[in-house]
Amino acid sequence: MTFATDIEIARAATKKPIQQIGEALGIPAEHLLPYGHDKAKVSQDFIDGLEGRENGKLILVTAINPTPAGEGKTTTTVGLGDGLNRIGKKAAICIREASLGPNFGMKGGAAGGGRAQVVPMEDMNLHFTGDFHAITSAHNLLSAMIDNHIYWGNELGIDERRVVWRRVMDMNDRALRDIVTSLGGVANGYPRQTGFDITVASEVMAILCLAADLDDLQRRLGDMIVAYRRDKSPVFARDIKADGAMTVLLKDAMQPNLVQTLENNPAFVHGGPFANIAHGCNSVIATKTALKLADYVVTEAGFGADLGAEKFMNIKCRKAGLAPDVVVLVATVRAMKMNGGVAKADLGAENVAAVEAGCPNLGRHIGNLKSFGVPVVVAINHFVTDTDAEVEAVRDFVAAQGAEAILCRHWEKGGEGIEALATRVAEIADSGVSQFAPLYPDDMPLLEKIETVAREVYHADAVVADKTVRDQLAAWEEAGYGSLPVCMAKTQYSFSTDPGQRGAPTGFDVPIREVRLSAGAGFVVAICGQIMTMPGLPRRPSAEAIRLNDAGDVEGLF
Repeated sequence: MTFATDIEIARAATKKPIQQIGEALGIPAEHLLPYGHDKAKVSQDFIDGLEGRENGKLILVTAINPTPAGEGKTTTTVGLGDGLNRIGKKAAICIREASLGPNFGMKGGAAGGGRAQVVPMEDMNLHFTGDFHAITSAHNLLSAMIDNHIYWGNELGIDERRVVWRRVMDMNDRALRDIVTSLGGVANGYPRQTGFDITVASEVMAILCLAADLDDLQRRLGDMIVAYRRDKSPVFARDIKADGAMTVLLKDAMQPNLVQTLENNPAFVHGGPFANIAHGCNSVIATKTALKLADYVVTEAGFGADLGAEKFMNIKCRKAGLAPDVVVLVATVRAMKMNGGVAKADLGAENVAAVEAGCPNLGRHIGNLKSFGVPVVVAINHFVTDTDAEVEAVRDFVAAQGAEAILCRHWEKGGEGIEALATRVAEIADSGVSQFAPLYPDDMPLLEKIETVAREVYHADAVVADKTVRDQLAAWEEAGYGSLPVCMAKTQYSFSTDPGQRGAPTGFDVPIREVRLSAGAGFVVAICGQIMTMPGLPRRPSAEAIRLNDAGDVEGLF
């Protein structure tokens, strides 16, 4: 059976002018700042005028731990939005923007897939409206101003050994992870070791996605710690006097982007923080805007539910005053088989026993999500190789967990293929049964917050943290940061810190290698194991296949 590629489907889409998409949501044309004919930013003035409107229902789409078999979380998010509109609901979706690094590396884009995509797919997976470039520029302006301050006398007394602000770029480039700057003599400054992270790992990205408005954005930027003095007192971005200029660079990037799905339904695509080192959700301002304009808003959180959904609940919802009405947990038969020990090359053959063996991973996620007081529905994202017996095995397992699983064919059929899930999700959201509550209170000590996530979400036996880590957490509590939530940075492939442990492992500890304070974003990062903030390209990067064809169209994006 031959299917059209994602980019072929996207290119054949019949798009409406973006003004018509905005009109359907009640956004006047004068409040849309167009980037071409099919994408636009929503003006801050219009967003400010929405205050006081009642919110729609918030639907979170998350997934099991990612596997090479693929789960299709973004595809399901897009499909569910189309499905809700198809059954007569006024719905919008909110997803993250795509990073160039993964697009040209191995992971690919972030616009959905098959018949459940956001368009223009090529623009979304390339430069889009320039938000990531603005974030990169603002971040690196601060880097330049720190080095410039040191060069011109170092009035703030910065310890050059303790500059913690690195540089960023939106590309995978392992050669830049650790570098030495300012070589070449006195005129070029003082040599020091530093490095690059990918733009999505920047604290500026996390701040843009959590800020309520431009004033809040500038305050948070000023709160960022960029270095320490010899007495270990912090130096903030506002001390460098960079927060104002950074805000200017980010003024347009703060405004949410409006595009459309293949079925001409509204999609807000804005922001894209890492789900490891940050909270992995689209911007608060985009989500809140959508909730004022639509009756149902479908959004997603990065990676599996143990990372993305946990941070969505404990960081984004806590800080933004949001509460999900229902959670959709995406799983595939293929991923269940892989969790059950089947190699990727053998996933096409029916293996009910392997499906059953892999289901405990799904079961643990269901239990974790229920612990937040939110009802859960499992979406079985259909693949053509799935057999009826395998699908029934998943359904039976989910039913035994006190939830329900619904087969979805949105990749193949778009909104038509996900009507059953859309109908059930709307019923649950409208019922008001959600009793959402974060996992821990603000006033719990930082180490106890880390231990709570490790115990309740990962099902670890204990957290292992040496005296240096414990003393650092205590010092931050003394400095007034004890009420912040924690952001766990660990592998996305396992509940444990070992990416090779699939399924639902037990009998393991969570080692905390170091902790970092993201004072502007408003969370404390606990680094568990080796976390890469500047990825490298694979042996055969996707960039090798991306090109312009004879008609001038992009080929090779996915």
